Amino acid sequence: MPEQNGLRDFEQEVLPHLDAAYNLARWLTRNDQDAQDVVQEAYLRAFRFFGGFRGGEARAWLLKIVRNTCYTWLQQNRPQQPTAEFDEKLFGPDPSAANPEEALLQNASDKLVRQALEDLPQSSREVLILREFEGMSYREISEVTGMAPGTVMSRLSRARSGLRQALTSRVDADILPRPPRIPTLSA
Repeated sequence: MPEQNGLRDFEQEVLPHLDAAYNLARWLTRNDQDAQDVVQEAYLRAFRFFGGFRGGEARAWLLKIVRNTCYTWLQQNRPQQPTAEFDEKLFGPDPSAANPEEALLQNASDKLVRQALEDLPQSSREVLILREFEGMSYREISEVTGMAPGTVMSRLSRARSGLRQALTSRVDADILPRPPRIPTLSA
């Protein structure tokens, strides 16, 4: 019967964080199918080592396993050119958009942010995803990544700065083309 209790405890503590695990794996692997594989492997590892879990923050514990599994997977299966697949659920048309023009602008904005995030160095992207998408505290990010909290804060600051710079340059180049110069009339 202790095995049943362990399974029940695992389901209660760890399974609710499946979306967070997938989200982190998706951003680190940059591929939907690879992220699913990594999450499956990470959950197997988490289940195998759940007996050593000492309580506390299960999400941080799980995401550390997901992160380590991702890095192991990337070392063994690093793709030639990383690509991110389009996820219709995440970046598809907004059903609440009032009109097609609004939906188009929202999609363009989502694509712009996704591309800018993809261009960030992996260590910067990782802390930004954990903080902004998963809402983790600096302490929790520190637990997941093994970095000191001060390092987390500085990487997060650099990530935000890099994202801001990437978005600004993309907006200037892609969405808001420079207006043509209007010749002045001389009298």
